[in-house]
Amino acid sequence: MGFGINRSEIFTRKGLSPTVKFPRILGIECVGVIEQTTEPKRLPKGQKVISIMGEMGRAFDGSYAEYVLLPNDQIYPVETRLDWKTLATIPETYYTAYGSLLNLHIHSGESILVRGGSSGVGVAFMKLARALFPGVRITGTTRRAPKADRLIAAGYDDVVFDQQGQLKTELKFDKVFELIGPATIKDSFKHTNPGGIVCSTGELGNKWHLEKFDPIMDIAPNGYLTSFYSGNVSRQKLNGVLRLIEEQDIPVKPVKVFRLDQLPSAHRYLESHDSFGKVIVLNQADD
Repeated sequence: MGFGINRSEIFTRKGLSPTVKFPRILGIECVGVIEQTTEPKRLPKGQKVISIMGEMGRAFDGSYAEYVLLPNDQIYPVETRLDWKTLATIPETYYTAYGSLLNLHIHSGESILVRGGSSGVGVAFMKLARALFPGVRITGTTRRAPKADRLIAAGYDDVVFDQQGQLKTELKFDKVFELIGPATIKDSFKHTNPGGIVCSTGELGNKWHLEKFDPIMDIAPNGYLTSFYSGNVSRQKLNGVLRLIEEQDIPVKPVKVFRLDQLPSAHRYLESHDSFGKVIVLNQADD
Protein backbone atom coordinates (compact mmCIF):
# COMPACT_ATOMS: atom_id res chain seq x y z
CA MET A 1 0.00 0.00 0.00
CA GLY A 2 2.95 2.33 0.48
CA PHE A 3 6.59 2.93 1.35
CA GLY A 4 9.00 5.46 2.78
CA ILE A 5 11.65 7.39 0.85
CA ASN A 6 15.20 7.09 2.18
CA ARG A 7 18.42 8.95 1.50
CA SER A 8 20.16 5.70 0.61
CA GLU A 9 17.83 5.46 -2.40
CA ILE A 10 18.96 8.91 -3.51
CA PHE A 11 22.57 7.72 -3.30
CA THR A 12 21.72 4.64 -5.35
CA ARG A 13 19.82 6.66 -7.96
CA LYS A 14 22.93 8.80 -8.42
CA GLY A 15 25.08 5.71 -9.01
CA LEU A 16 26.84 5.94 -5.64
CA SER A 17 26.05 2.34 -4.60
CA PRO A 18 28.80 0.39 -6.39
CA THR A 19 27.15 -3.03 -6.00
CA VAL A 20 23.88 -1.93 -7.66
CA LYS A 21 23.48 -2.62 -11.36
CA PHE A 22 20.97 -0.73 -13.48
CA PRO A 23 18.20 -0.92 -14.53
CA ARG A 24 16.84 -1.36 -11.03
CA ILE A 25 13.57 -0.47 -9.29
CA LEU A 26 14.60 1.28 -6.08
CA GLY A 27 13.04 1.07 -2.62
CA ILE A 28 14.30 -0.58 0.58
CA GLU A 29 11.03 -0.71 2.55
CA CYS A 30 7.32 -1.23 2.06
CA VAL A 31 4.04 -2.07 3.77
CA GLY A 32 1.06 -3.81 2.23
CA VAL A 33 -0.98 -6.98 2.01
CA ILE A 34 -0.18 -10.33 0.40
CA GLU A 35 -1.75 -10.56 -3.06
CA GLN A 36 -0.15 -13.84 -4.20
CA THR A 37 1.79 -16.32 -2.09
CA THR A 38 3.88 -19.48 -2.24
CA GLU A 39 3.70 -19.87 1.56
CA PRO A 40 -0.03 -19.72 2.39
CA LYS A 41 0.31 -20.90 6.00
CA ARG A 42 2.67 -18.11 7.17
CA LEU A 43 1.84 -15.58 4.45
CA PRO A 44 -1.82 -16.06 3.53
CA LYS A 45 -3.47 -13.85 0.96
CA GLY A 46 -4.66 -10.65 2.61
CA GLN A 47 -2.10 -10.79 5.45
CA LYS A 48 -0.75 -7.36 6.44
CA VAL A 49 3.06 -7.33 6.08
CA ILE A 50 6.19 -5.21 6.31
CA SER A 51 9.48 -5.66 4.46
CA ILE A 52 12.71 -3.73 4.92
CA MET A 53 16.29 -4.08 3.69
CA GLY A 54 17.53 -7.52 2.66
CA GLU A 55 18.98 -6.06 -0.58
CA MET A 56 15.55 -5.09 -1.93
CA GLY A 57 15.99 -2.24 -4.36
CA ARG A 58 19.65 -3.16 -4.69
CA ALA A 59 20.31 -6.79 -5.63
CA PHE A 60 16.74 -7.13 -6.93
CA ASP A 61 13.83 -4.79 -7.66
CA GLY A 62 12.38 -2.97 -4.67
CA SER A 63 9.33 -1.14 -3.41
CA TYR A 64 8.91 1.70 -5.94
CA ALA A 65 6.10 -0.25 -7.61
CA GLU A 66 2.39 -1.00 -7.33
CA TYR A 67 3.17 -4.69 -6.75
CA VAL A 68 6.42 -5.87 -5.15
CA LEU A 69 7.89 -9.34 -5.60
CA LEU A 70 10.01 -10.33 -2.57
CA PRO A 71 11.70 -13.42 -1.11
CA ASN A 72 9.47 -15.00 1.53
CA ASP A 73 12.17 -14.85 4.21
CA GLN A 74 12.17 -11.06 4.23
CA ILE A 75 8.41 -10.61 4.42
CA TYR A 76 7.27 -10.09 8.00
CA PRO A 77 3.61 -10.56 9.03
CA VAL A 78 2.41 -7.87 11.42
CA GLU A 79 -0.65 -7.35 13.58
CA THR A 80 -1.69 -3.73 13.86
CA ARG A 81 -4.68 -1.41 13.73
CA LEU A 82 -2.65 1.51 12.42
CA ASP A 83 -3.81 3.15 9.19
CA TRP A 84 -1.72 2.88 6.04
CA LYS A 85 -0.34 6.43 6.22
CA THR A 86 0.97 5.78 9.72
CA LEU A 87 2.19 2.27 8.94
CA ALA A 88 4.10 3.41 5.85
CA THR A 89 5.94 5.95 8.01
CA ILE A 90 7.25 3.33 10.43
CA PRO A 91 9.35 0.46 8.98
CA GLU A 92 12.84 1.67 8.13
CA THR A 93 12.64 4.85 10.18
CA TYR A 94 11.04 3.75 13.44
CA TYR A 95 12.56 0.26 13.39
CA THR A 96 16.03 1.77 13.02
CA ALA A 97 15.33 4.26 15.80
CA TYR A 98 13.93 1.53 18.06
CA GLY A 99 16.88 -0.83 17.62
CA SER A 100 19.33 2.01 18.24
CA LEU A 101 17.42 3.11 21.32
CA LEU A 102 17.70 -0.39 22.80
CA ASN A 103 21.46 -0.45 22.15
CA LEU A 104 21.94 2.88 23.95
CA HIS A 105 20.60 1.47 27.25
CA ILE A 106 18.87 4.72 28.15
CA HIS A 107 17.69 5.50 31.68
CA SER A 108 15.20 8.11 32.84
CA GLY A 109 16.80 11.44 33.63
CA GLU A 110 19.72 11.10 31.22
CA SER A 111 20.79 13.69 28.67
CA ILE A 112 20.64 12.56 25.04
CA LEU A 113 22.02 14.13 21.87
CA VAL A 114 20.52 13.26 18.49
CA ARG A 115 23.13 14.19 15.91
CA GLY A 116 21.11 14.64 12.74
CA GLY A 117 18.03 15.66 14.67
CA SER A 118 15.89 16.83 11.74
CA SER A 119 16.15 13.53 9.86
CA GLY A 120 13.25 11.11 9.83
CA VAL A 121 15.12 8.62 12.01
CA GLY A 122 16.21 11.39 14.39
CA VAL A 123 12.65 12.62 14.93
CA ALA A 124 11.40 9.04 15.35
CA PHE A 125 14.09 8.29 17.93
CA MET A 126 13.21 11.42 19.91
CA LYS A 127 9.52 10.43 20.04
CA LEU A 128 10.24 6.86 21.11
CA ALA A 129 12.76 7.92 23.77
CA ARG A 130 10.35 10.52 25.12
CA ALA A 131 7.58 7.92 25.45
CA LEU A 132 9.74 5.22 27.04
CA PHE A 133 11.91 7.27 29.38
CA PRO A 134 10.19 10.13 31.20
CA GLY A 135 12.54 12.85 32.32
CA VAL A 136 15.16 12.46 29.62
CA ARG A 137 16.43 15.69 28.11
CA ILE A 138 16.84 15.40 24.35
CA THR A 139 18.88 17.80 22.25
CA GLY A 140 18.83 17.75 18.45
CA THR A 141 21.47 19.06 16.09
CA THR A 142 21.08 20.90 12.81
CA ARG A 143 23.38 22.63 10.36
CA ARG A 144 20.74 25.17 9.39
CA ALA A 145 19.46 27.87 11.76
CA PRO A 146 15.96 28.03 10.19
CA LYS A 147 15.36 24.44 11.35
CA ALA A 148 15.91 25.23 15.04
CA ASP A 149 12.30 26.26 15.68
CA ARG A 150 11.04 23.18 13.84
CA LEU A 151 13.17 20.93 16.06
CA ILE A 152 11.69 22.48 19.19
CA ALA A 153 8.18 22.22 17.75
CA ALA A 154 8.80 18.54 16.97
CA GLY A 155 9.57 17.85 20.63
CA TYR A 156 13.28 18.44 21.26
CA ASP A 157 14.24 20.27 24.45
CA ASP A 158 17.24 22.09 22.99
CA VAL A 159 19.06 22.63 19.70
CA VAL A 160 22.80 22.60 19.03
CA PHE A 161 24.28 23.81 15.76
CA ASP A 162 26.62 21.52 13.84
CA GLN A 163 29.03 23.44 11.62
CA GLN A 164 31.61 21.67 9.46
CA GLY A 165 31.47 18.60 11.66
CA GLN A 166 31.92 20.47 14.93
CA LEU A 167 29.23 20.91 17.59
CA LYS A 168 28.95 24.53 18.67
CA THR A 169 28.55 23.83 22.37
CA GLU A 170 30.57 22.93 25.45
CA LEU A 171 27.85 20.59 26.71
CA LYS A 172 28.35 16.87 27.16
CA PHE A 173 25.71 14.14 27.04
CA ASP A 174 25.13 10.72 28.56
CA LYS A 175 24.06 9.12 25.27
CA VAL A 176 24.61 10.18 21.65
CA PHE A 177 22.52 8.89 18.76
CA GLU A 178 24.94 9.44 15.88
CA LEU A 179 23.24 9.74 12.47
CA ILE A 180 25.93 11.73 10.65
CA GLY A 181 28.24 8.75 11.05
CA PRO A 182 31.99 8.29 10.64
CA ALA A 183 32.40 11.92 9.56
CA THR A 184 31.56 13.18 13.08
CA ILE A 185 32.00 10.26 15.53
CA LYS A 186 35.27 11.62 16.93
CA ASP A 187 33.66 14.99 17.63
CA SER A 188 30.61 13.31 19.18
CA PHE A 189 32.84 11.54 21.70
CA LYS A 190 34.26 14.93 22.70
CA HIS A 191 30.73 15.73 23.84
CA THR A 192 30.06 12.42 25.62
CA ASN A 193 30.21 12.08 29.39
CA PRO A 194 32.55 9.48 30.93
CA GLY A 195 30.91 6.08 30.72
CA GLY A 196 28.55 7.30 28.00
CA ILE A 197 27.53 5.53 24.81
CA VAL A 198 27.59 6.63 21.18
CA CYS A 199 25.40 4.61 18.80
CA SER A 200 26.48 5.08 15.19
CA THR A 201 23.50 4.30 12.97
CA GLY A 202 23.37 6.73 10.06
CA GLU A 203 25.81 7.92 7.43
CA LEU A 204 24.31 11.30 6.57
CA GLY A 205 27.83 12.73 6.40
CA ASN A 206 28.48 10.69 3.21
CA LYS A 207 31.48 9.03 4.81
CA TRP A 208 31.38 5.26 5.21
CA HIS A 209 34.53 4.39 7.21
CA LEU A 210 36.34 5.68 10.27
CA GLU A 211 39.77 7.05 9.43
CA LYS A 212 42.62 7.86 11.82
CA PHE A 213 40.47 6.71 14.74
CA ASP A 214 42.31 5.65 17.88
CA PRO A 215 39.85 3.84 20.18
CA ILE A 216 42.04 4.44 23.23
CA MET A 217 42.26 8.19 22.72
CA ASP A 218 39.09 8.99 20.77
CA ILE A 219 36.42 7.13 22.78
CA ALA A 220 35.22 9.03 25.84
CA PRO A 221 36.76 7.82 29.14
CA ASN A 222 35.18 4.47 30.08
CA GLY A 223 32.78 5.01 27.19
CA TYR A 224 31.29 2.72 24.57
CA LEU A 225 30.79 2.76 20.81
CA THR A 226 27.93 0.67 19.44
CA SER A 227 25.80 0.63 16.30
CA PHE A 228 22.55 -0.55 14.84
CA TYR A 229 21.83 -1.75 11.31
CA SER A 230 18.26 -1.97 10.04
CA GLY A 231 19.19 -5.10 8.10
CA ASN A 232 19.13 -6.85 11.49
CA VAL A 233 15.42 -7.52 11.20
CA SER A 234 13.18 -9.66 13.38
CA ARG A 235 9.40 -10.06 13.36
CA GLN A 236 9.42 -9.71 17.16
CA LYS A 237 11.11 -6.30 17.08
CA LEU A 238 8.91 -5.07 14.25
CA ASN A 239 5.74 -5.99 16.12
CA GLY A 240 7.32 -4.64 19.31
CA VAL A 241 7.75 -1.16 17.91
CA LEU A 242 4.22 -1.27 16.44
CA ARG A 243 2.79 -2.19 19.85
CA LEU A 244 4.81 0.57 21.52
CA ILE A 245 3.47 3.17 19.09
CA GLU A 246 -0.12 1.98 19.58
CA GLU A 247 0.00 1.57 23.37
CA GLN A 248 1.82 4.85 24.04
CA ASP A 249 -0.20 6.69 21.38
CA ILE A 250 3.03 8.05 19.89
CA PRO A 251 2.25 10.63 17.18
CA VAL A 252 3.64 9.11 13.98
CA LYS A 253 3.02 11.30 10.95
CA PRO A 254 4.90 11.81 7.70
CA VAL A 255 5.81 15.38 6.84
CA LYS A 256 4.98 14.79 3.17
CA VAL A 257 2.82 12.22 1.37
CA PHE A 258 3.26 11.67 -2.37
CA ARG A 259 1.57 9.43 -4.93
CA LEU A 260 3.44 6.78 -6.86
CA ASP A 261 3.49 8.99 -9.96
CA GLN A 262 5.11 11.79 -7.91
CA LEU A 263 8.32 9.92 -7.01
CA PRO A 264 10.64 12.51 -8.62
CA SER A 265 9.02 15.23 -6.49
CA ALA A 266 9.48 13.09 -3.37
CA HIS A 267 13.20 12.74 -4.09
CA ARG A 268 13.55 16.46 -4.80
CA TYR A 269 11.93 17.33 -1.49
CA LEU A 270 14.12 14.95 0.53
CA GLU A 271 17.23 16.37 -1.14
CA SER A 272 16.22 19.97 -0.45
CA HIS A 273 17.33 22.13 2.45
CA ASP A 274 13.68 22.27 3.56
CA SER A 275 13.37 18.52 4.21
CA PHE A 276 12.39 17.57 7.74
CA GLY A 277 11.17 14.21 9.04
CA LYS A 278 9.78 11.28 7.06
CA VAL A 279 8.57 11.30 3.45
CA ILE A 280 6.27 8.54 2.22
CA VAL A 281 4.50 7.39 -0.93
CA LEU A 282 1.04 5.82 -0.94
CA ASN A 283 -0.14 3.82 -3.94
CA GLN A 284 -3.66 5.20 -3.69
CA ALA A 285 -4.25 8.92 -3.54
CA ASP A 286 -7.27 8.55 -1.23
CA ASP A 287 -5.18 6.78 1.45
